[in-house]
Amino acid sequence: MKISSIVFVYNADSGLLNEMKDYVHKIVSPASYGCKLCAITYGSTGMKDEWKVFIEQLGIPVRFLHRDEFVENYGNIEASFPCGYIETENDLELFISTEEMNKLNNLKELKILVRTKINSILD
Repeated sequence: MKISSIVFVYNADSGLLNEMKDYVHKIVSPASYGCKLCAITYGSTGMKDEWKVFIEQLGIPVRFLHRDEFVENYGNIEASFPCGYIETENDLELFISTEEMNKLNNLKELKILVRTKINSILD
């Protein structure tokens, strides 16, 4: 399978107001914040450097979309968020489910999951 890109989708909508609301929510009540992908990959000042380096070294383009941007780009595909997809020339396939994402405790576990799944696809 030829992977065109990996598309990660946050369980949040785009826009400055939504970003500010999410930022406050993560600080005030991190346990009830609804996007594990964002909670794991972002710190208080933006995307974590360790995550940036990891995705740059994958050798596969990686895109990040919010829920509303995902629907805008791909239509009303039945999906739950956060999640990750593999985009090929002709298809979009679920790569990391919401259930898998929500079981993660930290960035290290996410990196292992991504690497393991990519290796199983490319083998």
